[in-house]
Amino acid sequence: MIIFSIDSGIERTGYAIFKDKKYVTSALIKTSKKLKTEIRLREIYLKLVEIMKQYKPDVMVLEQLLFFKNQKTFIRVAQAQGIVMLLAAQNDIKVEFLTPLQIKQIVTGYGQADKLAVQKMIKLTTNIDIKQDDEADAVACGLAYQILKRNQ
Repeated sequence: MIIFSIDSGIERTGYAIFKDKKYVTSALIKTSKKLKTEIRLREIYLKLVEIMKQYKPDVMVLEQLLFFKNQKTFIRVAQAQGIVMLLAAQNDIKVEFLTPLQIKQIVTGYGQADKLAVQKMIKLTTNIDIKQDDEADAVACGLAYQILKRNQ
């Protein structure tokens, strides 16, 4: 099974690929603040299309959006996540959601863990050192999904 986990955002979208329960790769898709929102969303979409063609995932895993203090940030994240869901629908790929609490609980054993604790567990589990939050969140999401499915 190939898992494509994504941490949606307009400035930075993190993604990770897992194949047969093993970490394959992860990175960030970055867009410039100077560009209009629709252009930034198109850039994210086109990059995700490339990744989809290369890895042909079976499932896409996203972090469930919950209440944000900053409404503008929430809307932009929701727009970016909409692009991901459209891409999944266009390619008949199943979309699964995990809450931030689930991801932290599964990866670290503590649902209120901070980002540093999550990154430490990622390093212990995958033997890679990811410093960028959005990429680490995507890896954690994919890792949590694998563990959850393994235990079901």
